[in-house]
Amino acid sequence: MTKGKIDVTTENIFPIIKKFLYSDHEIFLREIVSNAIDATQKLKTLANMGEFKGELGDLTIRIRLDKKKKTISVTDSGVGMTSDEIEKYINQIAFSSAEDFLAKYKNKESSMIGHFGLGFYSSFMVSEKVEIITRSYMKDAQSVQWTCKGSPDYEIEEGKRTERGTEVILHIDKDSGEFLDESRIREILRKYCRFLPVPIAFGKKTEWKDGKSVELDEDDIINETQPLWTKKPVDLKDEDYQAFYKDLYPMSEAPLFNIHLNVDYPFNLTGILYFPKIKSNFDIQKNKIQLYCNQVFVTDSVEGIVPEFLTLLHGVLDSPDIPLNVSRSYLQSDSNVKKISGHITKKVADRLNEIFKNDREQFEKKWDDLKIFIEYGMISEEKFYDQISKFSLLKNTEGKYFTFEEYEKLIKENQTDRNKTLVYLYTTNMEEQFGYIEAAKNKGYDVLVMDGYLDLHFINHLETKFNKSHFVRVDSDVIDNLIQKEESRESKLTVDQQNDLKPVFSSQLPETGASYNVTFESLSETDQPVLITQMEFMRRMKDMSQIGGGPMSFYGDMPNQYNVVVNANHPLVLRIHDEKEKKCTRSLVKYDEKIKPLQENKAEIEKANKGKKDDEIQQADKDRIEDLDKKMKEFKDKREQVLRKFGKENKVVRQLIDIALLSNNMLKGEDLGRFVKRSIELL
Repeated sequence: MTKGKIDVTTENIFPIIKKFLYSDHEIFLREIVSNAIDATQKLKTLANMGEFKGELGDLTIRIRLDKKKKTISVTDSGVGMTSDEIEKYINQIAFSSAEDFLAKYKNKESSMIGHFGLGFYSSFMVSEKVEIITRSYMKDAQSVQWTCKGSPDYEIEEGKRTERGTEVILHIDKDSGEFLDESRIREILRKYCRFLPVPIAFGKKTEWKDGKSVELDEDDIINETQPLWTKKPVDLKDEDYQAFYKDLYPMSEAPLFNIHLNVDYPFNLTGILYFPKIKSNFDIQKNKIQLYCNQVFVTDSVEGIVPEFLTLLHGVLDSPDIPLNVSRSYLQSDSNVKKISGHITKKVADRLNEIFKNDREQFEKKWDDLKIFIEYGMISEEKFYDQISKFSLLKNTEGKYFTFEEYEKLIKENQTDRNKTLVYLYTTNMEEQFGYIEAAKNKGYDVLVMDGYLDLHFINHLETKFNKSHFVRVDSDVIDNLIQKEESRESKLTVDQQNDLKPVFSSQLPETGASYNVTFESLSETDQPVLITQMEFMRRMKDMSQIGGGPMSFYGDMPNQYNVVVNANHPLVLRIHDEKEKKCTRSLVKYDEKIKPLQENKAEIEKANKGKKDDEIQQADKDRIEDLDKKMKEFKDKREQVLRKFGKENKVVRQLIDIALLSNNMLKGEDLGRFVKRSIELL
């Protein structure tokens, strides 16, 4: 028996390994199994090179759990080790045998997993003692047994193994009892080892017989050694991709389509990416792309490898060229990663383009599910926007789809305003904004449907890309103002008559936290008598603040501001004006007669002081103007009270306001009930 000390630079290496080497202690099993895979792959490479002429035999890696002895053993039939190799690769921490082997056979076919030499020592995170019993493939090699109890001290002696290969026995410590549970081991193996390239057996298969589970004399192989991404796309059918997706994500809906990656220059990358069905409420699950290194699961957090928007995809990526740190758990930024990221983005764009060109009908059918993903990418990645903008689609209220270029041609003639700006009209809710959509259609305009979670951000982005164009929600103003042309319609009400009707309509507006501004427009007699609109900029900013906060968040705290647009040419509005004249003229004239001399007096004083600076005007004149303003305000307030009283008592005014509120889905509760009752009374 030989005793010695492991060649480390500090006596504290084992406590560090036990606590900090890996973020998750379950990794130990992946590392030990990966070492067994490496040993097996080395033997295959040596056989292919003619350096090993024996029979390969059964290369299955076997994992055994012994609850009584509190051990987990991993056994392979790979190259094994000599005592010198144990000294070199086990006793000198961080001297990786895989690295050494790759250096020697770097131009040959091999698939080594380990790169860092510390993987084996992850076993001490969960073990109080670890044994290695190994025998090299070399002729006349002697079996060797190495034992260590989690300190720099180890023992090495002659072993009893008669066949080539290695058995690693972990004596699980008292704090890691969870790993003596069979279901826990199966869970770890399924997570990390389900696609390893060498068969892995854990226990025996069972079947249900005579009301109980019966163990069969057949190994239970827990992995698929040739997963779908290692095969050639030409050999696969759509059903194969669908079945693989179902295996990866059993509870998910069928994906829209997939991309099979198979790159060998300037880096190695294989994998299959799926476009999942993404709901319009942005119910997105990231961490769905699984990263593998030579079929060993590494992580499902791939933000460092693919752009942010591509993390919405599902599937697998496998690359030995992605650099990993010592625990294989985190990505390090380097030029290869950036190249891989750019390549994946281009492949996604190429695949979308291929579907668009070959089967546009199917592409359009899938567009509503794809839209949120594509918009996310176009907003966040400039290159992706350039790659996909020629076949990104817009959908109108008729359910028809157009490329950006097609839609511009459709609306250019009719929806260009007097300033030569192309106006894109859109709706965020076809039901709630139905009346406004119909008004736009009656003018010959087309309306887009932009009701997705990201559409507001996407609209802002498109306005920076489209030449001299502007997006306007269809209910943000009266239709004649949405796309202003040269022609203007004459009003049947004078400015003074309109000013008298403002307090009439204001008197019936809701007394809520919102702000309402009554304006008059010269619309057609057939247009709505009263409409409620919200300024495009303010509404868009408030909507965006609700979605994302950030610099727009202060808009969300501001009260809603609405324009109450009264149609100065509608018969009902003219009728209200006539009623106002009959009922209010005498009172209004009385106040007008009091206001008129005050205005004339003020005008005389201002005329006498015209051209003077403020400090040159006599204080008496200033005081006189202030007194006149105060008296005029008093009479104007009383005059307005007359108009507001008339408005409050006029059921038609209230009815028109409520109809406008109702068309905007703003009439609710008790007010809605009163509207229904009043409607019946008016009938």
